[in-house]
Amino acid sequence: MFKNIEGYPDPTAGTAMSRVLKEYKQRQRRRFAAKNRRKIYVVSKYAGDVATNKENAVRFCRYVIDRGNMPVASHLLYPQILNDSSPHEREMGLMFGLALLALCDEVWIFTENGEISSGMKREIEEATQLGIPVRQLDLEEI
Repeated sequence: MFKNIEGYPDPTAGTAMSRVLKEYKQRQRRRFAAKNRRKIYVVSKYAGDVATNKENAVRFCRYVIDRGNMPVASHLLYPQILNDSSPHEREMGLMFGLALLALCDEVWIFTENGEISSGMKREIEEATQLGIPVRQLDLEEI
């Protein structure tokens, strides 16, 4: 039971406070709910300078989040699980990524000087075939 400042039971104030908190929590859940955010598939370079490219991919995901969306970056996930040096496992990772891409609302391509790798090209082609909107951004834009 809610007690007032003097320590006496105060059911009216307790009920009011309970309702206010409940409404606040509901607003917060709606505001941050993943299902209300657009899913953006992040396409960026992975191969080559892997350390720098991973760092950039994280930055790109943050860019997506800061715009109220939910990033999907399969190239940050699957290379940690699968062996990117094995052609079979690399292909499996690409297939998993394309399956995730199909669930997204948009594809955002992040490039440096417009450079697109072969893996990125496959993702762009898949998005085009599925009719998913594609947006290209250069490092200088973010």
